[in-house]
Amino acid sequence: MRVASWKSTWVVLIALPLLAAGCSSAHGDSPVDTTPSAASPNKPPEATVELSASQLQAIKIETVGTYPFPVENDTVGNIDFDEDLSVQVFPPYQGTIIDTLAEVGNDVKKDQPIYTIRSPDLIQAESNLIGAAATFELNNKELSRAKNLSGTNGVSVREFEQATSDQQTAEGALKAARDAVRVFGKTDAEIDQMISSRKIDPALVVHSPISGRITTRNAQPGFFVQPGSATAPYSVADVTIKWMLASVLEADIPHFQLGQPVQAQVMAYPNRVFRGSVSKIYATADPNTHRVTIRSEISDPKNELYPGMLANFVIRLQPPMESIAIPENGVVREGDGTMTAWVTTDRRHFSQRIIKTGLRRDGKVQILEGLQRGEVVASDGAIFLSNMLQAPVTE
Repeated sequence: MRVASWKSTWVVLIALPLLAAGCSSAHGDSPVDTTPSAASPNKPPEATVELSASQLQAIKIETVGTYPFPVENDTVGNIDFDEDLSVQVFPPYQGTIIDTLAEVGNDVKKDQPIYTIRSPDLIQAESNLIGAAATFELNNKELSRAKNLSGTNGVSVREFEQATSDQQTAEGALKAARDAVRVFGKTDAEIDQMISSRKIDPALVVHSPISGRITTRNAQPGFFVQPGSATAPYSVADVTIKWMLASVLEADIPHFQLGQPVQAQVMAYPNRVFRGSVSKIYATADPNTHRVTIRSEISDPKNELYPGMLANFVIRLQPPMESIAIPENGVVREGDGTMTAWVTTDRRHFSQRIIKTGLRRDGKVQILEGLQRGEVVASDGAIFLSNMLQAPVTE
């Protein structure tokens, strides 16, 4: 005869009380108790087993207590650059790329040169500079000559005043021309060199606006580029901060708030946990998936996270909740899908109890129904007890 569960045991107890009693005595060290616990119409009876001293060594017992279960939302998403810290490096003026000075993956400092262009605007400004410098030099000579002849019959007062005016005008034009070239990033030393050599420098150097890492490069010598025209020759990002973009059900949105702690794990580092906090909840939901994107920021000083990486996210919605819990080894999933635990009052007789479980964390299972704090249960070996109900009984 085989007693499969508390249901079959109950049938046997009703239909064959004498045979069940005989089976119980013949079972040896582990008889099935023929006296079910009191049952109400809405509560099934509890199957009970008795263990011998040797069988007790196969299980562990502990008192039901509580455990702080965090209230969290698990979802998936991906890693991305912090777009607020990512800059597309356009040239300030249009021109043709002459040379590229950085590659994707290079770390750059703020104001570090990353490419150069041949700019018609720069060439025009430098040409004006050289012309203004020549005019100023000529007018300086004229004024000097007029000063030498001043007071003699060689130059009139009117001519001297005109020479002075022309020199001052030329000096102002030279200053304006120097400023115009300086706007393109040329230094005073470079400007002086152009004036003395009478040669222009057509290379306009484009510098990195921030310190970071080159993330994209679309620049090749000979390419024509201009401000704001896609795509940018280079992009630079501060890679020490990453975005984590998680997708959550629209029905769960009321539970999320800015600043909630976030943990992320990626396949590349299975034993690492990256931490951050919710920084933005997007204002629209995807009409196809009915999910909303939640963004969090995470510190990544070693640049271990790559944009596009798939990540598992855990967003803590509120502080941990104290709840009744027992170890995972104290919970058994029966063949019909019900969850059970084994309760004892004398540490020898164990009654099977149907329970309702919730969260699982750190080897603990949250118990929503079926157990009370302070009861004593089998914390390890519950499967052993359930298997005893399935053991064949011989007469």
